[in-house]
Amino acid sequence: MCRFFVFMTLHAILGQKIRQTQMFLIDGTRIPVSFINVAGNVVTDVKTKEKNGYNALQLGIGKTKRLTKAMDGLAKAAKIEHWPYFVREIRFDSSDFPTFSSGEHINPTEVLKAGDIVDVTGISKGKGYAGVVKRHHFKGGPRTHGQSDRERAPGSIGQTTTPGRVYKGKRMAGRMGHERVTVKNLKVVDVGQDYVVVKGLVPGSVNTFLILKKSGEDKKFVPLYKEVSEVSNGEKKMEVKDAKK
Repeated sequence: MCRFFVFMTLHAILGQKIRQTQMFLIDGTRIPVSFINVAGNVVTDVKTKEKNGYNALQLGIGKTKRLTKAMDGLAKAAKIEHWPYFVREIRFDSSDFPTFSSGEHINPTEVLKAGDIVDVTGISKGKGYAGVVKRHHFKGGPRTHGQSDRERAPGSIGQTTTPGRVYKGKRMAGRMGHERVTVKNLKVVDVGQDYVVVKGLVPGSVNTFLILKKSGEDKKFVPLYKEVSEVSNGEKKMEVKDAKK
């Protein structure tokens, strides 16, 4: 059961990255877009200030393949058939905390609409062990005067006697990627019952789970170009078509 006032209170939803492509706006502008699957968002728990010290909704999406006894117990308590694979909490102030109960499903069209501005959080792609030029965008050493082996070197990493050590947090070579990343101010260009299309690219590879948080609205929004097609019963249907390369 979905509530009519969800749009006014619930400002976030979970999703899973499907693919990236390109589309056209009605003014002919070609834009990069990302398709995000948002089907199956369910409330798994409700945190209240009286009981837990803060107000939050625990949302879940997906399906856990290897179900433990603890997960099975949580699923029964939440009145859902399967425990979700991806679970996150969305916090609220006491003034705008929505009244939900465990087991309720979220309708994406009541949370987001075309023209909304969202911040998308996910786990970025892992790059493995990388040097300072790739990892921190260092310039590198000189290319001349016999220093052919210093082109991508980090250079000096410390001082002399004082402080006599390397400061903690010094930018050096190491593992790159596979970390929590938030891409801000992405524009929602289309919303369906089970998908959201945003302008731009989102973190992670295909099937990466994401958190979409609404941060505002675009007052100069230009909608997507949609083709009209007829179905078997003669009714007309608007469809979003990918741009042809």
